[in-house]
Amino acid sequence: MERHFDQELEDLKNDLLKMGVMAEEAIFASVEALKKLDPEKAKNVINKDKFIDDMENVIDEKCLDLLALRQPMASDLRFIAMVSKISTDLERIADLAVDIAQRVLELSGKPLLKPLIDIPRLTDIAQKMTKDAINAFVNKDADLAGKVILLDNEADRLRNLVQKELIEDFITKDPATAPRAVPLLLIARHLERICDHATNIAEDVIYMVKADVVKHHQ
Repeated sequence: MERHFDQELEDLKNDLLKMGVMAEEAIFASVEALKKLDPEKAKNVINKDKFIDDMENVIDEKCLDLLALRQPMASDLRFIAMVSKISTDLERIADLAVDIAQRVLELSGKPLLKPLIDIPRLTDIAQKMTKDAINAFVNKDADLAGKVILLDNEADRLRNLVQKELIEDFITKDPATAPRAVPLLLIARHLERICDHATNIAEDVIYMVKADVVKHHQ
């Protein structure tokens, strides 16, 4: 019975890992659609979101079954609870990738205001934070989770740079640029929110591994 329970926990971990990969791919694909202003790539991101939603439902169902049938204690209980919370963050990360794809559809057919520089950098950070947060969970690596949390400040900095440039150099000087600038402002915000969710995951990993609550603490 104990070995069967261990396998169920391993299966749950693998499901979450798959969901993490899908969320990371959605981030990348949405910004690739932006770089090329490709509406078909954007629509593909939107259409694939259902698979991530379905995966979250599967994970939630498994978590509830394990809690009800196995009545886990201590570290196993924390593990299952954190899987449920992390799957919610991953689903929201994927939703934000969809939001980016929708902004791409709004920009489709319009030339970009300027070459994209800080948004791709912010994308790299969002992908890295998401990937490292999931790896920290899989490997029960609290140190890696701590590094993810520290990256959030850089994500905020890049988001602020994008906002400052678009508002001061474009919208303020020429309000006619707003229809092309506002979607980019929102994309920067979506990417920064992805980093916030990755931070949430990292905080949950630290709690799972050390039983330390680090939320709301710098």
